[in-house]
Formats: sequence, structure tokens, C-alpha cells
Amino acid sequence: MILQPVLHPILLAVLLVPALGVVVWMLVRSRSAAARTLWVVRVLLVLACAALLLRPGIPGGSTLTLATDTDVVIVVDTTSSIVAEDWGDGERRLDGVRADVDALVDAYPGARFALITFDASAQLRLPLTTDATALTTSMSVLQPEVTAQSRGSSIGIAHDLLAETLAGAAELSPERARLVFYFGDGEQTASGEPESFASSAPYIVGGGVFGYGTTTGGPMRLTTGGLDASREYIQHDGERALSAIDEAALETIAGQLGVPYQHRTADTPPDFPPAPTTTTAYDDARTVGSIIDLSWIVALVIAVLLAFEIARATMLVTRMRTLSLRAPRNEDGAA
Repeated sequence: MILQPVLHPILLAVLLVPALGVVVWMLVRSRSAAARTLWVVRVLLVLACAALLLRPGIPGGSTLTLATDTDVVIVVDTTSSIVAEDWGDGERRLDGVRADVDALVDAYPGARFALITFDASAQLRLPLTTDATALTTSMSVLQPEVTAQSRGSSIGIAHDLLAETLAGAAELSPERARLVFYFGDGEQTASGEPESFASSAPYIVGGGVFGYGTTTGGPMRLTTGGLDASREYIQHDGERALSAIDEAALETIAGQLGVPYQHRTADTPPDFPPAPTTTTAYDDARTVGSIIDLSWIVALVIAVLLAFEIARATMLVTRMRTLSLRAPRNEDGAA
């Protein structure tokens, strides 16, 4: 038996143990057979809900997977401008980046992915892994730098970290192809010229630079690092500050890496280059074990138990209404 809990086990215990304690206590206190039967059903219902939240399953079956012996390194801009609201219908640029990274994962099944983000500094958020879920989760919780801490940033600040990541991958797995995808708006707010990505070019066989934003620019809300999004916009000279895409800067980065540049819009799909054919194949040796989910059986048990509760409640309501209609009334019509 394999368990795949939907919540942390401690949180499940906090939610379920009190409920189970209450129904067991009521069962013990029951005096009549009918009452005991009712509380036995409710004990079973709580246990079934607990089982459903634990998502039971058994090992079984296998799935033929597409083996893509490719390393994909993703570089994402997390400066304040990435939340400028000029993507699609007033959405944030970051929403577009997330959607395109999801599409990227689908484009290279079985690949290894790494995630680098940059603002005032560059960080390796996710080392190379075949766990695509880890990448999408990292992107879903990714937040831009806190506005109050912003001191200007360079669009090329990730050049050293990218080169180091690629060099390490090439040393450990020289047979694998490597792709780099850069997601940003090209807005340089640090003084001086941005650093060059040319040192990474010898390690890669392809990829792309994706640009987000418009030339007219979009306003940016303040970011505080909290869970709740700020409703206030960044101001400049008493008006909303606007961030505009710098496509020339992005094309320069694309040239340094030797990959194509694409300006992204919400109404067009991203165009990803195919993985090198020599690294992509269906391989029986790479089948992965799958899990036969048994949650549907537990869900059927819960449905039966709930049907019992509903039928009992309906019967009680019907009986009460019948008794109220049969109750004697006085001459004034009152019961």
C-alpha cells in the first residue's frame, strides 16, 4: 500500500483526530441500538474521509516515457518590472512567464530542468532535476523583489551563475545536450553596461530569449514580500511609474547566447526549438512505475455513508412535518 497524502500528516492529524474523538465518544455514550448504529456509521464516515485524504494506492503498471537527454536551464527576471501590468488584458508579465514555463515543461518531457532567478543578485532556485513538478511549484510561488529593497539591477547579473551551472552539467554529463531559456523584459536599471552571457554559449546547443512587455509600458504595483498583493502602484514624480520592454537589450543577450529572440504576447503560443534528435527517443528501459490510485473506492464508500445520512435526515423531516399536520388545533386555528 502506498499513501500520497494531500496535506502534511501533522495537519491531517490536527483536522481528523478531534472529529474521530467526538464520534467515538458519542458511540460509547449511546444507550439504544439505533443510536449506536447511527454513530457507528459516523465513525466509518470520518475514517473514510481520513483514508481519502491519505490517497491510498498500490504499485502497478508502467508507463512508457519519452527520454529526452537534455538539460534545460531557465533564467527568470524577478525584478520589480516583471509585475508590470501589460501582459494580455492588464495581467502581470510574471503571469505570462509562468504560462510559458509550463509550456516549456510540456515541450521537453523527461528533460532535466534548472531554475535561476535574478534581481539585485542571481540565485539558483532549483538545481538540475527531472522533477518537473518541482519546477512548476517553484514558479507558482515565485515572487519579485521587495520594492522597498530595490536598488537597481542588471539584466546580465546571472551570467556567472549560468556559466557555472552549464559547466558543471557539461562536466558531469558531457553526452547530454543543453538548452538555455531567458525570460525577462530587458529593462536595465543598474548603472553601466549589462554583463555578457557569451561565456555560456559554448556549452549550449540552443534555447531562446523571451521578451515580455510593451513599448508603451505598464504600471507596477508595490511588492512587499507578504502573501497579500499590494493595491498601491509604484509612483514617479506623482504619477504611476511605467516599465517598458527593451527589445534591443534582449536581442543582444540572444546574440551572446547564440539563440533566437521572441517577443511574447498573450494571444500567441511560445515557439520552442525541438530537442536534438540524437537525445530524444522512446526507451523501454526508461519505463517508470505508476501507482494505481484507490481513492475512487474510498469515495464510493463515503457516498454510500452520506446517502444513509441524507436518507435518515429526510425521513426525520418528513415525520416531523406529518406530526405537525396531525397536531390538534383549537377553535382559533392554533395548535
